[in-house]
Amino acid sequence: MNYQDYDKALHFMIWGQWDDLLVLMVRTRDQFLSKKIESFLHACYYPGNESEMLESHENLLNYLDHAHATTQPTFYIY
Repeated sequence: MNYQDYDKALHFMIWGQWDDLLVLMVRTRDQFLSKKIESFLHACYYPGNESEMLESHENLLNYLDHAHATTQPTFYIY
């Protein structure tokens, strides 16, 4: 998977850039990340109750934390 996708997702979440997060959801090859983003954005835009939104937020953060811990960044040597 692309390590940069996880960095971008975290950045977009921290700064509240929901449109960019939506674009990332569509473009990423990581289907789990895409599904977590979809769940989070759905909970934000169509709030049923606050606990659902907080749960989807925590699920996305936990997945990003796991992905950062298990994925190594790609370094190119010239």
